[in-house]
Amino acid sequence: MRLVTHRTSSGMRPGAVVRTARGDSLLDLGDIALSVNALISDASLVRAAEMRAAGALDENLPGLVPADLAAPLTPGKILCLGYNYRGHTPDGVDPRADDPEYPDVFVKTPNTVAGPNDAVVIPAGAQDVDYEGELAVVIGARARNVAIEDAMSHVAGFTILNDVSDRAWQRRQSQWALGKCSDGFAPIGPWIVTVDEAPNPQEMLVEVVRDGRITVSQSTSTTIFSVAFVVSHISQVLTLEPGDVISTGTPQKLAHAQAAHRPLAPGDAVTVRITGLGELTTRFVAAQPESPAAESFPEGTA
Repeated sequence: MRLVTHRTSSGMRPGAVVRTARGDSLLDLGDIALSVNALISDASLVRAAEMRAAGALDENLPGLVPADLAAPLTPGKILCLGYNYRGHTPDGVDPRADDPEYPDVFVKTPNTVAGPNDAVVIPAGAQDVDYEGELAVVIGARARNVAIEDAMSHVAGFTILNDVSDRAWQRRQSQWALGKCSDGFAPIGPWIVTVDEAPNPQEMLVEVVRDGRITVSQSTSTTIFSVAFVVSHISQVLTLEPGDVISTGTPQKLAHAQAAHRPLAPGDAVTVRITGLGELTTRFVAAQPESPAAESFPEGTA
């Protein structure tokens, strides 16, 4: 299934995107679960949603309105990987020669979450905002000290995440938090593709398109740490809960994109597309000047 959160007149509701003869249609699942987070955390609810989707009649479903989609879930934690893709190496050079022993894990805070239709504001004074298209793993079952062999049983599905980063702030400190955690710096979506319908996570092509040109194109088969390893590794330190997201790192940019690096600016748009998951397009806009706070005086002194 492709699970979404969609806006309605009564608030946010979970749903599934169903392929019909008329194209993608929306199946509301609000009577099965209150949210996508609740849905993926309960195997019985997932089965009920699958049965509902399998029996849905095309003529009874409204067409999907992409503009109605919000972030597909509300992550409790967003854990991200730094260096996780092997670079391009000359013939005869072992591509594993420089592999780190362990993944470099950092956190993006909850304020970074943005939906597939949300514009990302470039903070005032930002000097070098950049994009990172990534495969993101959505946890569906509580994971603590899980073995690699069992790790995938704790995964609900996969989605796309753009790990937007301010390189200038990132370079100012050994910890990356301030370069990674501006408001809206984690656009995610447009949906979660459940494990049963998603391709092998180690055989997906990750591409990024900017200014009409492909700037990133690399298979997840070149990752240093597999999804199963990462889930198992992180679970040795902290408990992963349903709804948590692990973003698995970005491939390096192609040579022409590295040579012509240009920080993101208002008006830019970046599309991340991943095999079997679809695509996520993020628009970037300028920060609006803040209105000066109204001056206040103690009562009787104005």
